[in-house]
Amino acid sequence: MASRSRPSLPLYLSFILLLVATANALHFYLDANEKRCFIEELPTDTVVEGHYRALEWKEGSQTYEINDQLGILVEVEEIETSHQVVKTRGPPDGRFTFTSHEAGDHTICLSTNYSSSWFGPTAHIRLYLDIVVGASKPDAEHDRSHISDIASKIRDLNMKLEDVRREQQYQREREADYRDLSETTNSRAVWYSVVQIVVLLGTCAWQLRHLKVSLHVLLLCE
Repeated sequence: MASRSRPSLPLYLSFILLLVATANALHFYLDANEKRCFIEELPTDTVVEGHYRALEWKEGSQTYEINDQLGILVEVEEIETSHQVVKTRGPPDGRFTFTSHEAGDHTICLSTNYSSSWFGPTAHIRLYLDIVVGASKPDAEHDRSHISDIASKIRDLNMKLEDVRREQQYQREREADYRDLSETTNSRAVWYSVVQIVVLLGTCAWQLRHLKVSLHVLLLCE
């Protein structure tokens, strides 16, 4: 009997990642004066970000389209304390963010700014919603201590930089002194060479004069 081939491990991982990526994304329909609510259990000090996109049904084109006149009302409330965390109105394509102050269930409700009419047609809305529950808020004390460590390291670097600058200044001063000494030595060497040449020329002149006098005396004696 032929054995069945098993799906590879990367295929399983890709499927699992696809499920995780789409777990918080959904879409639903609502009409004018209709409100849709969702319950989300959140720990304390947790950042929640939501992205919504509302499309309105157009009879003429028979499609859902963006309508700039459409507004979306977002309301977030703590169920246990009835504390309203967020109440905001945004465009048809927008975002909202809030932080849970208490652990427990929170209701996230969305509705439109349209009101129902007895005579006019009722607006039909398709609303896409993506809610991302983030990590807990960072510890402020930890951040301050981390900033203090960074400030201390910066001070150490500044001190080392100052030491390097002083060393560079000292080296420049030594180079200037060495250059002055070299120029002085070269100048003295030039003058010493000039004096040697003058003495040599004087000696040659004296020797020539002495030789001339000696020859003249010899000629007179003969």
